[in-house]
Amino acid sequence: MKPTESINIGKIICNELKNQGRTVTWFAKTLGINRIQCYRIFKSYSIDTITLLKISAVLKVDFFKLYSNLLK
Repeated sequence: MKPTESINIGKIICNELKNQGRTVTWFAKTLGINRIQCYRIFKSYSIDTITLLKISAVLKVDFFKLYSNLLK
């Protein structure tokens, strides 16, 4: 199995959003995207680094650690 296949980043982001009690509408507005794009993110197994950086900043979670921990 490839390291990236073991991380469902979209699902993790969606779960974090729910854990923080945030809405998809808030998330979309804060990221400057529409709700449909949010749902695409939630279904994604990979996300470009700029988008992941923005999401990490908005949710105040270092999602990059999930990947770097696989290297250990």
